[in-house]
Amino acid sequence: MEGIFHAFRVSCVVLFFLVSPGWAGAKSPVTPVLQEHSLKSLAFSGEKDPPWNFREAPETRPLSIQEAIDKALAANPDLEEARARVLEARGMVAEARAAFWPSLRFYTEYVRGDAPSVHAFKRLDQRRLPLVDFDFNEPGVFQNFESGMAARLNVFRGGGDVLRERMARKEHRIHRLDRNAVRNDLVASVIGAYFDALAAGDHVKIAHQSVETVKAQLRSVRVRFEGGSVLRSDLLSMEVRLAQALEERIRAENRHELSLLALAHVMGLQQGQRLELSHDSWISPHFPPSLEEGTRMALARRPEVRQVREKTASARMGVDLERSAYLPEVDLHAKAYLNDERMKYDVDRGNWTVGFLMTWNLFTGFSTPARVSQARARLAQAEAGDRRVSQAVVLDVRQAYARHFQAQARLKVSRKAASHAKEAFRLVQMEYEKGSAGIVRYLDAELARNSARVAEAAAFYDVRRSQAEVARALGHFAGK
Repeated sequence: MEGIFHAFRVSCVVLFFLVSPGWAGAKSPVTPVLQEHSLKSLAFSGEKDPPWNFREAPETRPLSIQEAIDKALAANPDLEEARARVLEARGMVAEARAAFWPSLRFYTEYVRGDAPSVHAFKRLDQRRLPLVDFDFNEPGVFQNFESGMAARLNVFRGGGDVLRERMARKEHRIHRLDRNAVRNDLVASVIGAYFDALAAGDHVKIAHQSVETVKAQLRSVRVRFEGGSVLRSDLLSMEVRLAQALEERIRAENRHELSLLALAHVMGLQQGQRLELSHDSWISPHFPPSLEEGTRMALARRPEVRQVREKTASARMGVDLERSAYLPEVDLHAKAYLNDERMKYDVDRGNWTVGFLMTWNLFTGFSTPARVSQARARLAQAEAGDRRVSQAVVLDVRQAYARHFQAQARLKVSRKAASHAKEAFRLVQMEYEKGSAGIVRYLDAELARNSARVAEAAAFYDVRRSQAEVARALGHFAGK
């Protein structure tokens, strides 16, 4: 009897494992409902973070601004692309310098035919030309192998090789300045994105504090409502304000996460990687207080200005390069070779030649003056581009200074407004608790206080961003 009871218990356990959805791999029909309910709770209750929040990731060491800049300089694809262009230009310089070195090549030639002239010269180079009993007009079919070394050195090309080497070095400097321009913009973008994230984080803190303040006041109103000292409309108004505060907190957290994603993108990091930022530790570089001094500094330091000036100088060299085609070219040729009809070479029968070759194109179908005309047009474009870039830099500096002065003025005003709004809310709160102020006035004062705090934080980080923009406009982040 005991054995039968034990077998019955085992059968029940096996049956439970077979029909259980969790063990059998099937999903419970109530799971989607529970998941949907939990998402709604997260989205509307305000008690937990929204589902798109990354706060559940493992804790990491806070990232400073300098570390963010270093990571961006090491991993940003735009800067990597600029570095690759610099390396390409360096290779172009090496290629241009190769024209000043002799060229040396090894060759092997095989010839078969019955041409009398070719036969005579090849047999002469073999040093086996028959002088008796041989018909030079009918040599018959012959073959010849020739192997040797040929060297060539350009002696004069109208200065074209020198100009090409200088233009290649100019191109290398142009690409280096382009890399510096990318670096200048990148560093400013990282600093701006970092301050955007800090401002969004402060907004989240303010939103959390607003929720806690409204919750505490709602509890007080609910107690007073149950005691009959306040109207139901006051209770409902306070609950509506709590819903608004919770909604604002969700929006603030979402903006914070989006700002962190934007910062990660600028730094060249993988999307979804969580970032923890440290407090503001960036020291703004010193820049001239006056607009005129800042403009002169920008025109001297901005890589875009220096780059377009290098392009203008290179275009001017391009005109001289095309005009060098009017001059003759002189080359030095040297050749050492062996000939044999069966490739049985003998050093004692070797040959060598050394000589100069001058070529002078007297008429090229007007192609040379056409190329000179094109080069002059490119020079005119470069000079116009120089003026355009200089004007754009001047405008950029003026706008950066104007935004900086405006941000400073806004910070002063917003700090004063935040102080007044805080004091006004404190007074209205006291009046409301005593019953001399209505719920509408209380809610307006509380909302005005939070809006003033958000505006103050935004104005503070606007000043920091404007400092970075002024430094960028002056070319401070471009490096050497």
